[in-house]
Amino acid sequence: MIERFYLKDYLSFDEAELELNSGLVVFTGPSGSGKSILMNSILASLGGSSCEASLCESSVTWDINADTLGIENEEINIFKHIRKENSRYFVNNQSLSKKAIGAVGSDYLRHLSLKDFSDFENENLLNILDARVALKSKEIVKIKKEYKESYLEYSEAHKELQKLIEEEKKIVELKEFVAFEIKKIEDINPSMHEDEELLSIKKELSKKEKVLESLESAMEIFNSEHLVSSALDVLDVESSFFDDAMNELRAQFDGAQERFSALDEIDIEEVLNRIEEISGLKRRYGSIEEALAYKEQKKEELQKYENIEVAKGDLENRCKKLLSLTKELAKQMSELRTNSLESFESSLNGYLKSLYLRDAKISLESVELSDLGGDKLSIMLNDTQLSKISTGEFNRLRLAVLALKSEFMSKNGGVLMLDEIDANLSGEESMSVAKVLRKLSKHFQIFVISHQPQLTSMGDQHFLVYKDGNISKTKELSFDEKVDEIARIISGENISNEAKKFARELLEANR
Repeated sequence: MIERFYLKDYLSFDEAELELNSGLVVFTGPSGSGKSILMNSILASLGGSSCEASLCESSVTWDINADTLGIENEEINIFKHIRKENSRYFVNNQSLSKKAIGAVGSDYLRHLSLKDFSDFENENLLNILDARVALKSKEIVKIKKEYKESYLEYSEAHKELQKLIEEEKKIVELKEFVAFEIKKIEDINPSMHEDEELLSIKKELSKKEKVLESLESAMEIFNSEHLVSSALDVLDVESSFFDDAMNELRAQFDGAQERFSALDEIDIEEVLNRIEEISGLKRRYGSIEEALAYKEQKKEELQKYENIEVAKGDLENRCKKLLSLTKELAKQMSELRTNSLESFESSLNGYLKSLYLRDAKISLESVELSDLGGDKLSIMLNDTQLSKISTGEFNRLRLAVLALKSEFMSKNGGVLMLDEIDANLSGEESMSVAKVLRKLSKHFQIFVISHQPQLTSMGDQHFLVYKDGNISKTKELSFDEKVDEIARIISGENISNEAKKFARELLEANR
């Protein structure tokens, strides 16, 4: 619930502070006193509307999703809308967007003055019907759980099958493409590090002629080897170091000649072509390693395409079994719902009768399976579509649906805001609306603007909105003050004794 609301500097209001109770909270006052302004500012503090107030602030007892918003959930959460140059929104002094604030507020706050069809959405109506079914048969709870599990499993399997069918349509083209990709790599058939080896061979070939010429010239050193040995003997110098050096040099020269002689059998054009082929692969795939990995990946894809018929057959059988089970569970739900439809319609029409509305007709038709089953529940008012009934009838019908729903609700249903829902109604009609709101106020905190004594007299808390000069102010009324205000509503500014008597009797009767 909203425990406290504070407003500063908004149109005709300098300041307003309300300490709010649970139940039915009524706002009354002369026309133009600022009631709608006040209601709008409460909505604005919770992201449900916009206003130009310097500050509007609501303290609420709602649990907010701390993980989603990234803020701490307090025992009392404080929502603020502050406007200086721009509007800013806060929860517990942490800044949030208006959209985020509105999303939090929408979980608990509903403004029923607008022609909102959400109460008549199939999911909401079916949930109300199912709650009534569960009173007679707990089996529906079990069936709904099994149905949702089966439907989800079927939906996922069917989605996978459709994907497989789409792939199958392209399978010939895909297989040809994958086989072509594999062949391109296999035709070149690279080996790991082959590019490095080829570049090394290319380098050797490029310097072969120059190296051999240098070796041939350098070989002349061996023709003078004996002269050096003789000179060392004459000098009585041990010549073994020289012999070792010449043997090592001879071995190096011989090894080089053998290596370069082996290159005689290598065709430089073939090497260059191979290098170009390998370079092409590297340009396309990044490296030889990546090209070989890509080839293996494509081989796996080709195997998958070749096995697609088997996988498709298995999935088709699985989908068939799941669909059969899902349809059977949907049928069981439909039968239970159909058996309770008459009771549902009767209870709804009981509320409608008390609201002085024509009977509604409830229909349950078969539709394509969804997570709700295979049923669609629709409401028409005296054979008239909801989009074509008056706003007053629409809102009273919504109250009747909410009343049906509240029979199975916990106490905290959130906050309902109604702006003059009893406008243009007779006294009896206004009293019927008031009685339904009184029932709903056991589950909701309800804010309502009223110009009728019947609804006003039902309020658990009553605020008067009035003008002091040009300034709007609010005041919570005591019992005697309520009598005076209801008498004013009845007879106008010149309050008669009869009006006061009637007002007191209304309040006494509805205490």
